[in-house]
Amino acid sequence: MKPLDEVLPAAAAAGVAVFARVPLASGLLSGRYTSDTADVYGDGRSESVIGRFLAGRPGHGITVATKMGRRAEQRPENYIAANFRTWTERSRRNLGVDRLDLVQLHCPPSAVIDDDATFDALDALVDDGAIAAYGVSVETCAQALAAIARPGVTNVQIIVNPFRLKPLDEVLPAAAAAGVAVFARVPLASGLLSGRYTSDTAFAANDHRSYNRQGEAFDRGETFSGVDFETGLAAARELAASLPEGIALPAATIAWIASRPGITTVIPGARSVAQARANAAAATLLGDGGLDVAAFDAAVHEVYDRLLRDDIHPQW
Repeated sequence: MKPLDEVLPAAAAAGVAVFARVPLASGLLSGRYTSDTADVYGDGRSESVIGRFLAGRPGHGITVATKMGRRAEQRPENYIAANFRTWTERSRRNLGVDRLDLVQLHCPPSAVIDDDATFDALDALVDDGAIAAYGVSVETCAQALAAIARPGVTNVQIIVNPFRLKPLDEVLPAAAAAGVAVFARVPLASGLLSGRYTSDTAFAANDHRSYNRQGEAFDRGETFSGVDFETGLAAARELAASLPEGIALPAATIAWIASRPGITTVIPGARSVAQARANAAAATLLGDGGLDVAAFDAAVHEVYDRLLRDDIHPQW
C-alpha cells in the first residue's frame, strides 16, 4: 500500500484525520503515519470511523493515538483507575481492537500529572494488555516537563507553532533527552497560519474561534494559540511575505515545525482530500525541496519576538 496515494485520500473522504510522523523531518514519507483522535470527538464517532476505516485495510501501518478524560468533568478526582479502565474499554470497542496503540490523557489538570496514582493506573493498563503505551496532552510547558519526567510516558502532545515558541526552550530538549516523543498540535494556530483569514472573516456562533477568544469556555490557548486575532493576522502576513513565491505559509509552517529537533509528529487537521495531500506534501519542502528553513526560522523568531513574545511567552 502507498499511504500518500491511497490511505490519505481515502481517509480524508471518510473523515479520518491522518498525520505524517517522523519522516517529515527528513523530507521522506516512508509510510509511518499516526491518526490522532479522542473519545470525546463526536462522543466516540471519530474513533468508530477510524476503526471501520482501518479494519478494511490490513497492513495499513497507521498508529492510532487516542485520548481520554474530556468526557468527564475536568476534576482531579475523576482521573482514577476505575475510570481509566472504563474509558479505555469504550475506546477499544469504538476502534474495534483488543489493545489501543497509544492513549493520552486529554489535557488533564496539573494535579493529575503530579499524582503518582495516575501513572500507576496507566502502568496497570499496559501490564494488562489493554493499551500498548500512554502519554499526556498538555496545555503548558510546565505540565509537559512534569509528564516527561514520568518514566512510563512515551509522548507528550503540546501546541507548537510560530506563535507558540516556548516549548522550544525546555520541552523539546527535555523530551529528546528522555526519549519521549513530542506531538505538535494546533500547528496552524486554529487557521491563523493558513493565510486564508482577514479582519472580515466571520466564524459560526458555535465555533470556538467566536466564543473562546478570551478563554470564556476553556483554555484561551486552544483558540488561535492564545494570540489576539488582529495581531495574529499581522504576524501571519509578515511570515507569508518572508517566503519565496510558490511556497504557501501553511506548508512552510508544517515543514518548519517538523524540522525542529525533538518534534516527532505534526498533527494538522484535514477536512478534505486536498488538505490531506497538502499537509503531507509539506514534507517535500525540506531538504532540497525549496524551503530555506534557516531563513524562515529567523523570520519566525523575529516576528514572534517583536509582536508576540511579551504576551504569549509568560503563559502556557
